[in-house]
Amino acid sequence: MQYLSDPIVQFVFLVAMLTVAHSALPRHKAVRFAVDVAFFATLTAVLLANGVAPYSAVVNASDLWHRLFYGLAKTIWWLGGAMMLVSCIRLFLIFERRPREARFVQDLIAGIIYVGAVLSVVAYVFSVPVGTLIATSGAFAIVLGFALQSSLSDVFSGIALNLGRPYRVGHWIILENGVQGRVIETNWRATHLSNAANDLVVIPNSALAKSQLVNLNSPDETHGITLSIRLAPTRPPAAMAQLLDTVMLASNHILRAPAPTVSIVNLSKEAIEFELAFRLGSISETLTAKNEIYDLVFRHAQAAGISLASDNTLVAPSLLQLATASEAPPETSSQLIKTLPLFLALTEKERETLSNAAVRRTYAKSAEILSQGERSSALMLVESGVVMVVRQEDGGDIELNRLSPGDFFGERGLLIGAEEPGRIVALTPVVTRQIGRDQLCEILRDRPALAEDIGLTLADRLEQERRLQGVGDMHAQHAQTLANRIRHLFQLPHSATA
Repeated sequence: MQYLSDPIVQFVFLVAMLTVAHSALPRHKAVRFAVDVAFFATLTAVLLANGVAPYSAVVNASDLWHRLFYGLAKTIWWLGGAMMLVSCIRLFLIFERRPREARFVQDLIAGIIYVGAVLSVVAYVFSVPVGTLIATSGAFAIVLGFALQSSLSDVFSGIALNLGRPYRVGHWIILENGVQGRVIETNWRATHLSNAANDLVVIPNSALAKSQLVNLNSPDETHGITLSIRLAPTRPPAAMAQLLDTVMLASNHILRAPAPTVSIVNLSKEAIEFELAFRLGSISETLTAKNEIYDLVFRHAQAAGISLASDNTLVAPSLLQLATASEAPPETSSQLIKTLPLFLALTEKERETLSNAAVRRTYAKSAEILSQGERSSALMLVESGVVMVVRQEDGGDIELNRLSPGDFFGERGLLIGAEEPGRIVALTPVVTRQIGRDQLCEILRDRPALAEDIGLTLADRLEQERRLQGVGDMHAQHAQTLANRIRHLFQLPHSATA
């Protein structure tokens, strides 16, 4: 019992209990905080009970061992207090949904607390004037600061960027000097970007903090695009703007909300310039969407008999030219057939035969051309307008595709007797050219081997459609199987390899 009254024994016992508690108890912030508070309060009571004020440089001890013990105990007291405050910071200083910023602020405050504790130990344990120490180290800090000015600027800029968070890893940013790329890493000194050429771009944080930047992924993942289109002034601007509205309606990539817009930005005798503005679901779709829009502009303009503007146009078209252009028939069925991959193997004469047999059909806006599950008896080529394929599933409609001039549908019913995967609806007034079974049968009877080519093309298209619908575990039918079905439906002789 005599040993228990000795402050050295009490101190050693407290330190041992703290060590056991930190190693045995679960690593939870609340538990750690409670242990640190209990240790600090008990140690404070032990020191004060023995006449030792931890916040005073005076030590009343007769022998060397007790003087050393009190110095060590006061040091532990200051560090224990710092640990208690840091535990409190870790427990209560939290930024919801911003864990990285919260961790940074916690580390910064913890560092300040520990520096203060060390200075207090220097002042109250070793009796060294802190003011003199700071003044002496100040000159050295100034010299070191000048030597590390650039690095310190990067570090403090990194701190500001981490707190402000104008971007994060994975975002695409563009700087005012034209440098752009996707953020792949941020640290205290620099930010690493991966540009469009997949090259690494390292930008010092100090330069980044001073630069004006555009975050292409903020405030959300959608991304706006504007395209400039110039058309020859052969129609009234309003009619051309309506054509470009149809182009936007035909796209499979742009978002429907907010609605895309078409605006006239310039009008001259050489060209009418339009600006198309639309939104994408992600910046990664930019290239695909631009290519699609340019392709659709060309196809719809060609189908409507409108030419793209030429910078070499010097004379404005006359009223007679305008009238002639407005009355000019759209793309013929012969030109449409030439663009179809189904008939790439046909000769010019065979294409001409199909083109002469093609029947022109018109459909009003919102008209249903084919029903879901219907077996089409003709191959339908889109001459003008926009067609939408909609599948009814689980009580709702799922859009599968949008078709424009040069596209076709109904081939599965005509060629293999399969049902349509969805309802075919006219989004705008639509003109089609239809090739019936009898006309196609005449070509196939003259060239039975054409069934293999059509089967291969149709197999590729069916596989592509299933991928677009997100059906990953289904495979399109084999081309040879489709070729055999085509022969059976058209009563063609089977080849030796079939």
